[in-house]
Amino acid sequence: MSEDAHPQPDRIEGAPHPRETQRLFGQDAAVQDFLTAYNSGRLHSGWLITGPRGVGKATLAWKIATFLLSEQKDDGLFGDAPPPTSLDVSPDNPEARLVQSGAHPRLYVVRRPFDEKAGKLKTEITVDAVRGLKGFFQMSATDGGRRVVIVDAADELNRNAANAILKELEEPPARTTIMLIAHQPSRLLPTIRSRCRELRCAPLSPNALAEALAQAEQHNEASEALAALSGGSAGDAIRLLNHDGLPLYGALIQLFESLPHVNRPAALKLADSCTGKGAEVRFGLTLDLIDHFIARLARAGLLGPPQTQGAKGEALLLARLSPHDGAARQWADLQHRISARARHGKAVNLDPAALILDMIFQIEQTAQKTAAA
Repeated sequence: MSEDAHPQPDRIEGAPHPRETQRLFGQDAAVQDFLTAYNSGRLHSGWLITGPRGVGKATLAWKIATFLLSEQKDDGLFGDAPPPTSLDVSPDNPEARLVQSGAHPRLYVVRRPFDEKAGKLKTEITVDAVRGLKGFFQMSATDGGRRVVIVDAADELNRNAANAILKELEEPPARTTIMLIAHQPSRLLPTIRSRCRELRCAPLSPNALAEALAQAEQHNEASEALAALSGGSAGDAIRLLNHDGLPLYGALIQLFESLPHVNRPAALKLADSCTGKGAEVRFGLTLDLIDHFIARLARAGLLGPPQTQGAKGEALLLARLSPHDGAARQWADLQHRISARARHGKAVNLDPAALILDMIFQIEQTAQKTAAA
């Protein structure tokens, strides 16, 4: 199997690869922060690009990479060139074309490798993937141009790989920019965070989300539900659209409408739909949507029912199950426990149906406690 035929860990199914994405929506503040640093002449060698999944962090990293690799130095004959006000680079620029082809000699990408023996992507970035940087720095040093490294995602570095990246951040080669994309920066080594300047990417506004989805040629009439469930993440919105996430969340709301008591046959049917060959995506999406539902319950107890619904009847259900801040605290505590349980369950390959049922019954128990309070 060729490398191009392998699944790409830094690509969202149903969307163009970040290096191919033409426009970046909703992240003007992060772009301006980078340009301010660049125009000051004191560009940091390490950058930590943070924010929720799917809001454009990788697209920003690739745009910065293209911008830096296409850098044109003024020859002084006609005075200094004005400072750049955007990251845009003409697609006809030869450096930009090399980036688009994935073959730029001064760009190196660190990501989860493909396990040929297992026939799937590894679950973490190994130290071998980072060791390739030494050869890259040696080979790319000849022309004196800028060099760029993208780590996507730094959350997936194992301990040895993280220590190897730290070593490069501590003693970066000249004219090198290392960008680490992080969905959960708190999981990184404090020493890595301290050696990087942060660029924070925010959740997308409804308008920016709609524009990002249109660019990815994703269209859906349920814009309210999509905005509510995606949390301003174009990546999550595309995932919901591609894998029937909206009907699935509707089924969860329908199941939980009988709380504080759960319809057992309906719960078993939902759990069984997450088992078997080919159900891995539905299983992961179900875990995420249950977690999302509990988070919305916790917020509803503090802030009131949401203005936008993820499914018909959701607002009334949230108001009934989480009517005050005491209930909100119980739901927030449950979310913490269920999230940890889900991570552990996936790590040790627990039976999907058993894990889903366990989560549903914990929701039932919490609903009974809040109803009795």
